[in-house]
Amino acid sequence: MSNYRIGMKVHGRVTGIQPYGAFVTLDAEHQGLIHISECHEGYVKSISEYLQVGQVVDVVVLDIDEYTGKISLSLRCVEHVPHHTTNDLEIYKTFRHKHFWTNRHVHAGFDPIASRLDGWIEDSLSRLQEGGH
Repeated sequence: MSNYRIGMKVHGRVTGIQPYGAFVTLDAEHQGLIHISECHEGYVKSISEYLQVGQVVDVVVLDIDEYTGKISLSLRCVEHVPHHTTNDLEIYKTFRHKHFWTNRHVHAGFDPIASRLDGWIEDSLSRLQEGGH
Protein backbone atom coordinates (compact mmCIF):
# COMPACT_ATOMS: atom_id res chain seq x y z
CA MET A 1 0.00 0.00 0.00
CA SER A 2 1.25 3.43 -0.95
CA ASN A 3 1.90 6.23 1.52
CA TYR A 4 0.99 8.74 -1.19
CA ARG A 5 -2.25 10.70 -1.10
CA ILE A 6 -4.08 12.78 -3.68
CA GLY A 7 -2.98 16.38 -3.36
CA MET A 8 0.39 15.53 -1.86
CA LYS A 9 3.41 17.48 -3.15
CA VAL A 10 6.34 15.07 -3.65
CA HIS A 11 9.83 14.90 -5.19
CA GLY A 12 10.70 12.50 -7.97
CA ARG A 13 13.19 11.78 -10.72
CA VAL A 14 12.22 11.58 -14.40
CA THR A 15 13.11 8.08 -15.63
CA GLY A 16 11.49 8.03 -19.04
CA ILE A 17 9.96 10.27 -21.68
CA GLN A 18 7.24 9.23 -24.11
CA PRO A 19 5.21 11.40 -26.52
CA TYR A 20 2.25 11.24 -24.11
CA GLY A 21 4.12 12.01 -20.87
CA ALA A 22 7.00 11.43 -18.50
CA PHE A 23 7.53 8.61 -16.03
CA VAL A 24 8.73 9.71 -12.61
CA THR A 25 10.20 7.46 -9.92
CA LEU A 26 8.96 8.55 -6.50
CA ASP A 27 10.76 5.93 -4.41
CA ALA A 28 12.11 2.40 -4.75
CA GLU A 29 8.60 0.93 -5.14
CA HIS A 30 6.49 3.65 -6.75
CA GLN A 31 6.48 5.53 -9.99
CA GLY A 32 3.92 7.80 -11.59
CA LEU A 33 3.16 9.49 -14.87
CA ILE A 34 3.02 13.17 -15.70
CA HIS A 35 0.67 13.27 -18.67
CA ILE A 36 1.72 15.83 -21.28
CA SER A 37 -1.38 17.90 -20.43
CA GLU A 38 -0.14 18.16 -16.82
CA CYS A 39 3.37 19.24 -17.80
CA HIS A 40 2.72 22.95 -18.30
CA GLU A 41 -0.16 25.39 -18.56
CA GLY A 42 -1.35 25.63 -22.17
CA TYR A 43 -0.34 23.69 -25.27
CA VAL A 44 2.77 21.54 -25.05
CA LYS A 45 4.12 20.34 -28.39
CA SER A 46 6.83 18.12 -26.90
CA ILE A 47 7.27 17.15 -23.28
CA SER A 48 11.02 17.11 -23.91
CA GLU A 49 10.87 20.92 -24.00
CA TYR A 50 10.11 20.88 -20.27
CA LEU A 51 11.54 17.64 -18.87
CA GLN A 52 14.66 15.52 -19.35
CA VAL A 53 15.54 12.01 -18.12
CA GLY A 54 17.36 12.28 -14.79
CA GLN A 55 15.80 15.61 -13.86
CA VAL A 56 14.53 15.94 -10.27
CA VAL A 57 11.06 17.48 -10.10
CA ASP A 58 8.44 18.53 -7.58
CA VAL A 59 5.01 17.20 -8.54
CA VAL A 60 1.51 16.99 -7.09
CA VAL A 61 -0.30 13.63 -6.88
CA LEU A 62 -3.47 14.09 -8.94
CA ASP A 63 -4.91 10.62 -8.69
CA ILE A 64 -4.18 7.10 -7.52
CA ASP A 65 -6.18 4.50 -9.41
CA GLU A 66 -7.82 2.26 -6.82
CA TYR A 67 -7.79 -0.75 -9.13
CA THR A 68 -4.32 -0.62 -10.63
CA GLY A 69 -2.40 1.55 -8.15
CA LYS A 70 -1.21 3.81 -10.98
CA ILE A 71 -0.26 7.29 -9.81
CA SER A 72 -1.07 10.35 -11.92
CA LEU A 73 1.18 13.34 -11.33
CA SER A 74 1.08 17.02 -12.23
CA LEU A 75 3.97 19.38 -12.74
CA ARG A 76 1.57 22.15 -13.75
CA CYS A 77 -0.28 22.08 -10.40
CA VAL A 78 2.93 22.81 -8.51
CA GLU A 79 2.95 26.20 -10.22
CA HIS A 80 -0.55 26.91 -8.90
CA VAL A 81 -0.33 25.74 -5.29
CA PRO A 82 -1.46 28.78 -3.27
CA HIS A 83 1.44 30.38 -1.38
CA HIS A 84 -0.50 30.23 1.89
CA THR A 85 -0.95 26.44 1.54
CA THR A 86 0.91 24.75 4.34
CA ASN A 87 -0.20 21.15 4.24
CA ASP A 88 -1.24 18.30 1.95
CA LEU A 89 -4.91 18.54 2.99
CA GLU A 90 -5.18 22.08 1.62
CA ILE A 91 -3.50 21.00 -1.64
CA TYR A 92 -5.87 18.02 -1.79
CA LYS A 93 -8.92 20.29 -1.49
CA THR A 94 -7.53 22.60 -4.17
CA PHE A 95 -6.70 19.93 -6.76
CA ARG A 96 -9.16 17.10 -6.01
CA HIS A 97 -10.12 15.63 -9.40
CA LYS A 98 -11.23 12.08 -8.64
CA HIS A 99 -12.67 10.27 -11.63
CA PHE A 100 -13.96 6.74 -11.91
CA TRP A 101 -13.78 5.59 -15.50
CA THR A 102 -15.75 2.45 -14.71
CA ASN A 103 -18.86 1.65 -12.70
CA ARG A 104 -17.51 -0.21 -9.70
CA HIS A 105 -20.87 -1.91 -9.08
CA VAL A 106 -21.23 -3.54 -12.51
CA HIS A 107 -19.00 -6.42 -13.53
CA ALA A 108 -19.71 -6.74 -17.25
CA GLY A 109 -16.45 -8.26 -18.35
CA PHE A 110 -16.01 -8.16 -22.11
CA ASP A 111 -19.67 -8.55 -23.10
CA PRO A 112 -20.64 -6.28 -25.97
CA ILE A 113 -22.13 -2.98 -24.87
CA ALA A 114 -25.38 -3.57 -26.74
CA SER A 115 -26.10 -6.76 -24.79
CA ARG A 116 -25.59 -4.97 -21.45
CA LEU A 117 -27.23 -1.59 -22.20
CA ASP A 118 -30.76 -2.42 -20.97
CA GLY A 119 -29.38 -3.75 -17.69
CA TRP A 120 -27.21 -0.67 -17.18
CA ILE A 121 -30.14 1.66 -17.80
CA GLU A 122 -32.34 -0.31 -15.40
CA ASP A 123 -29.60 -0.33 -12.75
CA SER A 124 -29.00 3.42 -13.12
CA LEU A 125 -32.70 4.27 -12.91
CA SER A 126 -33.14 2.17 -9.77
CA ARG A 127 -30.13 3.88 -8.15
CA LEU A 128 -31.58 7.30 -8.99
CA GLN A 129 -34.94 6.33 -7.49
CA GLU A 130 -33.22 5.04 -4.33
CA GLY A 131 -31.07 8.16 -4.12
CA GLY A 132 -27.93 6.02 -3.74
CA HIS A 133 -24.66 5.84 -5.59
